[in-house]
Formats: sequence, structure tokens, C-alpha cells
Amino acid sequence: MAVNLPDLLPLYPIAGIKVGTACAQIKQTERDDLALFELSPKSTCAVVFTRNAFCAAPVIVARQHFAATTPRYLLINSGNANAGMGERGLNDALYCCEAVAELAGCAVNEVLPFSTGVIGEPLPVEQIGAVMPAALMALDAQGWEKAAHAIMTTDTAPKGESIQAYIDDYTVTVTGIVKGAGMIKPDMATMLAFIATDVAVEASVLQTCLARAMDESFHRITVDGDTSTNDACVLIATAQNSLPPIKSTRDSGYSSLCKAISHVCRQLAKKIVRDAEGATKFITIDVEQGRSQKECLDVAYTIAHSPLVKTAFFASDANWGRILAAVGRAGIENLDIKAVKIYLGNVCIVENGGVAETYTEEQGQRVMRESEIKVRVLLEKRGTYQETVFTSDLSHDYVRINAEYRT
Repeated sequence: MAVNLPDLLPLYPIAGIKVGTACAQIKQTERDDLALFELSPKSTCAVVFTRNAFCAAPVIVARQHFAATTPRYLLINSGNANAGMGERGLNDALYCCEAVAELAGCAVNEVLPFSTGVIGEPLPVEQIGAVMPAALMALDAQGWEKAAHAIMTTDTAPKGESIQAYIDDYTVTVTGIVKGAGMIKPDMATMLAFIATDVAVEASVLQTCLARAMDESFHRITVDGDTSTNDACVLIATAQNSLPPIKSTRDSGYSSLCKAISHVCRQLAKKIVRDAEGATKFITIDVEQGRSQKECLDVAYTIAHSPLVKTAFFASDANWGRILAAVGRAGIENLDIKAVKIYLGNVCIVENGGVAETYTEEQGQRVMRESEIKVRVLLEKRGTYQETVFTSDLSHDYVRINAEYRT
């Protein structure tokens, strides 16, 4: 079940990137579950990985390879996370890189591996190796949509976003795909995201741009408050555009390019929440007039992570006291509760330290029955900071999906 998740529209190809997919039958046989990206030699990359201490083997290997050289290939499998497998997991991740390198004629450390799926089960490397020739044969500039399908796990639909922007009279393309529906509370990255542009960007500048885009998108969503062992986000710049190379954050095209990349990341992040496991509601939480960014985010995430709040949204129950309680326990120093105002949609539910005089149950119920709901918290004159977090409700289906995940 997804909440107003748009269909995947055709994605613009990125000059300098080809994508191939294949079916290794890791967990299912109905669709491809392996994706391979081939990057042009001129490309630069930026990558962020999970901060989870029990990070998966492919994360460890990808970090090492990325530190050593610029990648030429990205290999992604779904259905198995290759996490919690110790030394065997590391050897299996390297085996997959070696399989690509041998067939493609590149160095092993020019391959970055990524995995998503069940934790604690051996990666079926023989099955992956057997279909690697097919993935290479399938490499195509138009392969983005197939890759969006191949990297899915509990996602109900593929997720992608693509735009063309005009920067200094040049047409610039940005395309991205993402997977993720559960175990979503990004810490450095989302579940798995791959984004690319045809512009030439110096690697350190690209990393700065990615960090900025992440803070405006994937770091502003949560489904269940869990950070995965496998989270990763890759941003590629292929240098195939005639726009002069961006070598500094002061260059004229930098700000416009970052804006385009951030737009794609925000759209992808919202699609994760719209397709959250078992979701029936898409919820926006705005916190305004805080003293700091952290203060606003603490309030927003306390609301977003509350099982009581999330189940009330699922039930369409205007139990506004759960939101009030979440704001009160967010740890805000010297909070003047009489100054706080809380809104459901455009309905004021809390002011002057309690229920708003104008509030009626009928007003709250009307908002709660909607599929898209905004919660707005005004901390009133504490400061000028404002932050927005996107989340979903908590339904019977979320419990079912995760209870049955390995069956």
C-alpha cells in the first residue's frame, strides 16, 4: 500500500553511464535483482555510507575501494544484505567485485559493491557470478528504470526522479533512483540511492554538494526510526556536459547544480515515505521558531517516532494529546508551554498550555481522515529556525510485513 506514490515516469539517461540488470534469483524469480552501473573514465563520485557500527560487508569493501580510486562500476544486489556475516561476508563482497573486474577488464578496487535485503544470511555468490555476463551484456544508457525495479526489496513500486535544468545557458541533466520502505531513519544516507549528473565536478566539491543535498532530503525522513546496516548514497558526475567544469563551491554553476540535485533527492526521499511499509498516511511535520536546527529536529523526530502518534494517524483518531505529549518530552530546555501552538492541518489544536478554545473534535477528525496530513508546531519566539520532517503512520501491515520478512 502506498500513499499517492506517482508512477515511475521515463528517466533521462545520463551521458557517460550505462546500466544493466539480471536475475540472480537471490530471493525471488519474478524480476531482476541485480543492477550494474558502468561509469565513464572521466567521472567523479561522492559517496556517503551508514554510520551503523555493524555496517554490512559491502559497505566496508566499498569504503576501502572508494578511498583507493575512482569507481568505474557499481554493483547492487537485492534480496540479501550480506550483513552480519563476518569474514565470509567480506570475502563474498570481494568475490562479486572480482567477477565484475575480470569480465569488464578493470581493477577490482574500481568496483563498489552494494547489497540490500535480509541480514545474517550468506550471499549466494555463485548465483551472482553466473549472471554477471548477462548484466554486462545488458548495459544500456536507458537502463535506469530497470535498475529501479532490480534494487527493490519490500518496496511496492520502483522510485526514480529525473530533471533537466538550465545552468549558464547549458542544459544539465540529473537522474536518480532509490529503494527503501522500511528500516528508514537515515544516518548519513538512505537505504540505497544512486544519483548522477552529466556535469564535470571536482570530487571534493561533489562531496560537499551531496552532503548539502542529503541534509535537505534523506536526513529529513523517517519511517520507523531504524538505521540500516547497508545505507549508502552515491552521486556521480560524468563530465559529459559542455558546461565549464565546476572546481569550486564559488564557481557560477555550483549553486544551481546543487539546487537541481537537492530537488531530485527531496523527491526521492518523499517517495520512500509515500511507499513506507504498510503506510496509509503521508505526514509532514513542520517545527518553527526554534533556537537551533537541532531543537526543531528534536521536536519533529520525537513526534515522528512516537508509536502512539503514528498509530493514532493510522486509526484516523484525533487523539491530539499524543502530539502534545511528544512535544513536551522532546527535551527542549526551558520550554514555555503557554507559548507553544500546535496545528493539525489548518486547525489549531493547542495554545496557551492546553486545548485551543476554538478546537472541536469534528475539526480534528476531518483532518485525520485525510491521506496527507501536516502537523505544525510553533515554539513561539524562541528563535528563527525551522525544520521539516516527513514520516508515515504505523499500521497492521507494517507489523505483518516485518513479521513475515524472512518467510
